[in-house]
Amino acid sequence: MGGDADDRYLYFLSIRDREHRLPDMSTPAPDSTFTPATGLLAGLDLLQVSQDGAVLHLRLNRPAKRNAINDGLMAQLHTAFVNLPADVRAVVISGEGAHFCAGLDLSELVERDIHAAILHSRGWHAAFDAIQFGRVPVIAVLHGAVVGGGLEMAAACHIRVAEDSAYFGLPEGQRGIFVGGGGSVRIPRLMGAARMTDMMLTGRVFDADQGERYGVVNYRVGDGAGLAKGIELARKIAGNAPMTAFAVMHALPRIAEMSPSEGLFAESLMAASASNTPEAQARLRAFLEGRAAKVVKSED
Repeated sequence: MGGDADDRYLYFLSIRDREHRLPDMSTPAPDSTFTPATGLLAGLDLLQVSQDGAVLHLRLNRPAKRNAINDGLMAQLHTAFVNLPADVRAVVISGEGAHFCAGLDLSELVERDIHAAILHSRGWHAAFDAIQFGRVPVIAVLHGAVVGGGLEMAAACHIRVAEDSAYFGLPEGQRGIFVGGGGSVRIPRLMGAARMTDMMLTGRVFDADQGERYGVVNYRVGDGAGLAKGIELARKIAGNAPMTAFAVMHALPRIAEMSPSEGLFAESLMAASASNTPEAQARLRAFLEGRAAKVVKSED
């Protein structure tokens, strides 16, 4: 959870702020075809919410605080993910300004008794569970600080795209706190417990290339290209069969935690469920009749 920049990071962050490249205004923004959300989602003032077809874009909107997470932002994230429009099939999360998210907003940190602190952590768990185990896949577009709770949020997403400027830190050890937003469960499954231990004990910061090498990042792009890549991936994912997407999101991580015999049995049940939906049958017929593309080598 720990996050908003302290003395250890101020110089590093200031350099990143100066070096972060603004988008080329001569070409349309990647989300120029998106329209602002209406209804409940339009009232979430700490998020910029827009939609284009089956893709929803959630932009964290606290740039003056490097999108650090306060209770209000966490509540609005949870609200957004449990109230997605029915026609949405993929979500992109990004951050306004020079950073994705600098973690917990320490300026709003208050003393809590143990019971209240547990409930606060469980509130973060509920919000991030709504991302990981929600209705649709989620792509995180990462730039600048992805620190503390920002990294915990990114770890709850299904795909992570990192720009050159992205860097990853877990300064909880220096703050005298511990991760409380699911990081101890999700982050070791991406980078391993040993690397997470190093980050928390020493304050070590990983850059975007290290993030990719260590399994946190799925796609690496240049500064300013992250949102376009995230939207491209979201459109591709939105074209998948919903039952298959559900199986990948909900069944795959659970099967990975099962014993081999239990996992294989669960796999059989999920395979039978996914392949016998009307949409799956139509897609299989299209492939057999030569109306669907074959698998080819990717350029990525």
